Amino acid sequence: MTKNKKSLVTDNDQLSLLDLLRQEREERQFSRPGRLNMNAQISAAIKAGIRKAPKSREAIAEEMEELAGERITVCMINNWTADSHPHDMPGRFYSAFCAATGDVELIRLLAEGAGVFMLPGPDALRAEIQKLDEQSRELQAQKKKRLLFLQELEGKR
Repeated sequence: MTKNKKSLVTDNDQLSLLDLLRQEREERQFSRPGRLNMNAQISAAIKAGIRKAPKSREAIAEEMEELAGERITVCMINNWTADSHPHDMPGRFYSAFCAATGDVELIRLLAEGAGVFMLPGPDALRAEIQKLDEQSRELQAQKKKRLLFLQELEGKR
């Protein structure tokens, strides 16, 4: 007895995940005035990353210093996050910050501001594998068409 395969899409008019992501990105891009002035969003992402991190500011500073290869102190982190200070974290430290805190929201904000969606490593690999599968199916379909055409040309059909 064979099992019936259930369709993942129940409605022909239902949007795919990719279509939903595109639609959501377009709505966000055109609905925010000053949408690329990222100062407040970057500051909020840094503060949230520190708050969510399972480490102290001292541990974050030490790890960032090791990763960036430049001196980074707790005082610097405090200055970058204090509303009363005009100092911003330099962009060259963003990757080290994300690695040290385990939070990628800061880089996600920048990527999406540029119109790019990011996926964590395993998800990106799954997406790449899916793309390769689709290309493979397309190549197999093209091969099948050519084989049928060849058979027609040779009069075997």
